[in-house]
Amino acid sequence: MAPKFERFVSPGKGNGLRATARIRRGELVASAEPLACCVSNKVSRDVCHHCFARRETLLRCSQCKLARYCNVTCQKLAWSGHRRECKCLRSLLPRIPTDSVRLTARLIFALLSPSKGSGDELYSLEEHESHLSSMSEQKKQGLSQLASMLELYLQQEAPNLAQEMTSALPPSCREALSLIAK
Repeated sequence: MAPKFERFVSPGKGNGLRATARIRRGELVASAEPLACCVSNKVSRDVCHHCFARRETLLRCSQCKLARYCNVTCQKLAWSGHRRECKCLRSLLPRIPTDSVRLTARLIFALLSPSKGSGDELYSLEEHESHLSSMSEQKKQGLSQLASMLELYLQQEAPNLAQEMTSALPPSCREALSLIAK
């Protein structure tokens, strides 16, 4: 079945999607798994870090003490995505990085994972705009601080991460600041 939408570029506004056929109310137009996601620090004690279900009691990762899971099944299913993050979190204990830093790190880990490069996404990360050049100096300074925190966070997990990123990531995503700005 042909897609009912198309990609387009609106000068000055960025990328977009528009309908190419009639879409009925409630009709599923597109569905995709996220490239990366994380539970916000605000609710991390109450939400499973795999299935995002809210529970009164959750199992806690014995290593990083941050990630929590409904049960052993959720914990095992999450391990492939949590393994590298867990090492980073342990290196900073008792400090916990911001949601933005954790999400960006998960994004990097996903991009470096060969299984995530499906190519089915509507827009690749390379196609997203950073708008860094049009940001105020104050906003750039805030993002620079996040980028520095990201580099510190990733330091323990992968001393060779800079090399890995250079060979595996698109050119516009190789620097921490550029990636956070996207």
